[in-house]
Amino acid sequence: MTLSPLFRYLYAGVLALALSLGTVFAQSPANAHPAIAGSAAKTESRWAKEIAAFSKADLETPPPVAPIVFTGSSSIRRWTDLTQDFPNHRVLNRGFGGSQFSDIRLFFEELILRYQPRQVVLYSGGNDINAKKPVDEVFADMKAIVERIHRELPKARVAVIAVALNPRRWEQRDQVVALNRMMKDYLSRDSRDTFIDVVPSMLQADGTPKPDIFVSDKLHMNRKGYELWIPLVRRVLTAP
Repeated sequence: MTLSPLFRYLYAGVLALALSLGTVFAQSPANAHPAIAGSAAKTESRWAKEIAAFSKADLETPPPVAPIVFTGSSSIRRWTDLTQDFPNHRVLNRGFGGSQFSDIRLFFEELILRYQPRQVVLYSGGNDINAKKPVDEVFADMKAIVERIHRELPKARVAVIAVALNPRRWEQRDQVVALNRMMKDYLSRDSRDTFIDVVPSMLQADGTPKPDIFVSDKLHMNRKGYELWIPLVRRVLTAP
């Protein structure tokens, strides 16, 4: 039987559509559309429950309008006196301990974008280096976050707190110093960005960390440590 040109045209179209759909459904999450892959990564992330808790907290206590969002690893999460330390600013703590810059990238919408902040204060990098990530990779994650903030929130300012040197990870100091140098240089190029160098205030005259500003794990700061940070951070916060 000879098929008409119209029938052959329709048949070819249906076949192409079927093949296309088969390809889509055969994709694994890693090779799927970026939005789909990102959703899968968020669901599987170790931080999924903690991020969900932030959403629940927002429902129970609505966050301030156009806040200054602090996000990053444990030095932010453990800053429990954040609102009292900056009473003249609308600050919001969205730190999650143990996190890395790559985690902030993954949950950018939930941690930053949803709040439409006037400013974002970031602290991360130490866990990234401790996880044996190359300094260039850690810097690239930080840079990607800042670039996305400026792309989607062009009026927002950004402040990045230097990665602290601590006794627990003293052997990683060369990588920390290199990362801080790269971040400082990059952030100096845009008037909306600031690098907050907290490291000098945390060191003794011989260049080693002050022992009395850390809790017993020699990694996380006690209140004396935060009191060193407060004036350095306050001076770069945007006006209410």
